[in-house]
Amino acid sequence: MASRVHQPLENEEFDFILGHVPGPVLAYFTGTWPKVAAVCKETDALVREAADAYEGRLTAVKADMTRCPGPTSRYGVTSAPWFVLLRDGEVLAAREGSLDRAGLEEFLDASL
Repeated sequence: MASRVHQPLENEEFDFILGHVPGPVLAYFTGTWPKVAAVCKETDALVREAADAYEGRLTAVKADMTRCPGPTSRYGVTSAPWFVLLRDGEVLAAREGSLDRAGLEEFLDASL
C-alpha cells in the first residue's frame, strides 16, 4: 500500500498511530489465511483510493489481525476484512465483510 495508508507491524505501533494522528481513523483489519487473503488483497485498492479521496479528513490504517491482536480484540474484530472508523480511540462505526467503492464511501460518509 502507498505510504498514505499506515501499516503497523505490532500492537504498540497501531496504538502509537492512533495516538498521534488528528481526526478520524479508518482501521482496516485484514487476514492472511487462504479463505480471506484474496478478498483482503482486492479491498486494499479501495482503501488506498479512500485514503486519497478523504485526504485531510481521515487517516487509513491497515492492520494484520495476526500482527495486531490487541486492537483486533479491543474492537471486536472476528473476521476479515473488517472496517472500524475511530475518533480518539472510540468506535464511530464498524462494518464486517468486503465492500465495493460505493459501500465504502457510504460507510465513511455516514460517520464523518
